[in-house]
Amino acid sequence: MRKAAEGSIRIGAWVAALLFVWGLVLPAMAQTPRERLNIDKDWRFAYGHADEAQRDFGYGLRPFFFAKAGYGDGPANPEFSDVSWRKVDLPHDWAVELPFDQRGNANHGSKAIGHPFPENSVGWYRKTLTIPASDKGRRISLEFDGVYRNSVVWINGHYLGTEPSGYSGFRYDITDYVNFGGENLIAVRADATVEEGWYYEGAGIYRHVWLTKTDPLHVAQWGTFVRSTVEGSNARLDIDLTVQNAFKTAQGFAIRHEVVDARGQVVAETTQADRSLNAVSEGVFAANLTLGAAHLWSLEDPYLYTLRTSLLRDGQVVDRYDTRFGVRTVTFDPDKGFFLNGKAVKLQGTNNHQDHAGVGVALPDGLQTWRLKQLKSFGVNAYRASHHPPTPELLDEADRLGMLVIDEHRMMGTSPEITHQLERLIRRDRNHPSVILWSVGNEEWALEWKDIGTHLALEMQDFVKRLDPTRRTTVATSGSGKGTSVGADVIGFNYGAQHDVDGFHAQHPEKPAIMTEEGSTLTTRGIYFDDPARVHLNAYDRQGRPGSSLSIEEGWNRVMARPWMSGMFVWTGFDYRGETTPFGWPAISSQFGMVDTTGVLKDTAYYLKSVWTDQPMVHILPHWNWAGHEGQPIDVRVYSNGDAVELFLNGKSLGRQPMPRYSHLKWRVPYAPGILTARAYQKGRQVAVQNVSTTAAPAAVVARPYKTALKADGSDISVVWVQVSDKKGRPVPTADNRIDFEVSGPFRLIGMGNGDPGSHEVDRPAERHRYVSLSNWRSLAIDDLTDTSRPVAETADTANWRDPSQWLPPEAQPPLTKGLVLRGEFARPAINTGEQAVLFVGQLAPDQHLYVNGQAVTAQTVDGAQVIRLDASQLKDRNSLSYVMTMPAGGVQALYDQSVGGSRWGSLRVTTPAAPWQRRLFNGWAQVIVQSTGEPGRGHLRLVSSGLTATTVDFQAE
Repeated sequence: MRKAAEGSIRIGAWVAALLFVWGLVLPAMAQTPRERLNIDKDWRFAYGHADEAQRDFGYGLRPFFFAKAGYGDGPANPEFSDVSWRKVDLPHDWAVELPFDQRGNANHGSKAIGHPFPENSVGWYRKTLTIPASDKGRRISLEFDGVYRNSVVWINGHYLGTEPSGYSGFRYDITDYVNFGGENLIAVRADATVEEGWYYEGAGIYRHVWLTKTDPLHVAQWGTFVRSTVEGSNARLDIDLTVQNAFKTAQGFAIRHEVVDARGQVVAETTQADRSLNAVSEGVFAANLTLGAAHLWSLEDPYLYTLRTSLLRDGQVVDRYDTRFGVRTVTFDPDKGFFLNGKAVKLQGTNNHQDHAGVGVALPDGLQTWRLKQLKSFGVNAYRASHHPPTPELLDEADRLGMLVIDEHRMMGTSPEITHQLERLIRRDRNHPSVILWSVGNEEWALEWKDIGTHLALEMQDFVKRLDPTRRTTVATSGSGKGTSVGADVIGFNYGAQHDVDGFHAQHPEKPAIMTEEGSTLTTRGIYFDDPARVHLNAYDRQGRPGSSLSIEEGWNRVMARPWMSGMFVWTGFDYRGETTPFGWPAISSQFGMVDTTGVLKDTAYYLKSVWTDQPMVHILPHWNWAGHEGQPIDVRVYSNGDAVELFLNGKSLGRQPMPRYSHLKWRVPYAPGILTARAYQKGRQVAVQNVSTTAAPAAVVARPYKTALKADGSDISVVWVQVSDKKGRPVPTADNRIDFEVSGPFRLIGMGNGDPGSHEVDRPAERHRYVSLSNWRSLAIDDLTDTSRPVAETADTANWRDPSQWLPPEAQPPLTKGLVLRGEFARPAINTGEQAVLFVGQLAPDQHLYVNGQAVTAQTVDGAQVIRLDASQLKDRNSLSYVMTMPAGGVQALYDQSVGGSRWGSLRVTTPAAPWQRRLFNGWAQVIVQSTGEPGRGHLRLVSSGLTATTVDFQAE
């Protein structure tokens, strides 16, 4: 008893301590002035239809649909049932899940989307949110970072707005429509029928979605602008703060700014008292402070500060807003090029779209990081977001990693819609130290040689300067001398072969210049002889489009020969779906990249590494597996940043050659199996070596994960390289084995690829649902619930039954009976082998009984839904679903009013199961991407290939 008492005392003390802690924590939590919640998880998704409203879940057919508030129809109606829809997490790109089709636009990767495919071109998303009653009095906003394309958003059946662009972030204040203390239904319809670009753009909610909660007095979205001026070892910070007052009365407040360094220490602060705003208004409040011993942001040391802004009302913090920024100087000099912090820097850049093998444009944040690191691995220091605003997380990572960015607007123009999109881009991104230049247009062919091009370029430049006077603007042009090039602040040349760059510089000596695009080389990773039948092109650097573009080597030499040229952006960093030059179908991706669609470095990337990095390196191309070519001369090239390279075959020297600056070395080597060795020297000392070996047959699967410890957050990823090796453990560069992937534990596979521009294998296996609506609903009022065999019988004549959709005035409503039979029909759907048909039914009454074709059936509860699994062989040309139940309160009319046109009474779903997770190697490589599901624990990725030793990768979610 004594021990029990002591235990009780200890437990009581522990509980008391816990309650004390919670007594401190809960008030602090309750006082959180601003919440920004990621709401990417647990959405429902289904394909709609671009041409037929009935196949678009009846969207837009409801009377008063756009005439009255709250009349959202189809999935925009809160009463609509989406239990049969697929569950997805965002970001999500439904286009990457579609098959390749010759009818698809080759520029968009020949995916089965667009005008020929209305059944694939509309996607619906729905999500239910519970917003607590305690939030009443706050402002609630939905923020979308990007939806492709032409999105329409509804909340609780109320229309919020339409955003036509697939790239601009947008925000809706939903406060007035929120059901505080209850559920709130978000519905989003995206229509990707029309394209914005000439490259793969994906489809759907492919960027993050946020729910933001603030006090009515708050910092506006993107409401801070921090400008730094370096003054010796210090920096002056000029801060513009936009504050919004949503109260219906004037408000007084104070503003506190604190600068926090990377260690979390406050290193500068200022407070402004006695500020005020009138009712329902906003204002801009300026402040400045001095940052002592400022730590500059640079490529080598990307140091970041945080401006913590607090709004105080009656001494209490009502809003807190953090802004990350860096202190640095940026100069584009027309004679000397680009300078960062007063230091001359050649921009070693690549152009990139947001597209990656397996996941399309729906890149997890971790994949953004991985891709930037791949670019940095061969010396890239600058990134051009081509040709649209980048996702915010890419800029966050560029800030952290030290990568310069040209931030690009989508289209030139000064109309309200275009300028509003440009304004959102500038306000969102102007605090990023990585952003060095705003691009307001790219190859606007209708403007480049016309006066209107000059005028629009100047007008857009002035517009940008009003929003951000700290950065210059550029226009990337394919033709210079008139039009947009003359109006550009910094001229962007696309391809030196298309311009007289020296002539333009002589005529416009005041204008800084940059090669915004160069190269357009066409190479297939691991291919060294052209094979047009397989849409493969050899990987040797050369002019991809003679007369229009230069080789990578020629382009860089031309830039280095011109001190006034700020740098070069190669077209492109990564291969991407679409723009299949010089092939059409069956090619499905570009071949311009320095790396393939999976991020594997091509040989041209190693050339750039040799001239863009100082770490000693040497690289040989091609591989040395040439069975059947014995004795034939092979074109062997070597890249190195050494000053000389010696080549050996099976230990015998083939000669040492001095390395020409910004160039390569070349040998003609008669093929003999064995080992090809390159040794690089610097001042006579060996600094790097590479061996290329003739390998034997594949023997084992090899996996190289980027990392094996993932955050258990449901979004962290690991990229896994997949190869096969021979018995000696050497990777086989020509292997094309099929690899099967299997994952276990709290992990999932989200995409795979192999970089083959002609592969039509599945990128991202996903089950596909198609729906058949039940129709011809009829109801029969009955007094006897014990004998219903005739009304539910397959042969029942329903011609004189009531049409429940027909509205009757109250005085014409028939008297209520004890029971009701409700009957609908559906046609036999086409069901292929392996597909499954499921009937989703509603819970219309507690005592309901269900019949299919007159046979009693019992619904099963699956994932919260009532379902009846159908045997395809038992279905007829016409089939019936019947409910027998007690008469609901309010009768048939009330039952129909809650049914969303009868859609809640029943729908038929036919499911095509997902294809297996498997991929062939292409020239020895493939890739699979593993993502955590959100739960902690251990798991495994198993990789199997017929006839080879399998391998397993262990993962841990923490």
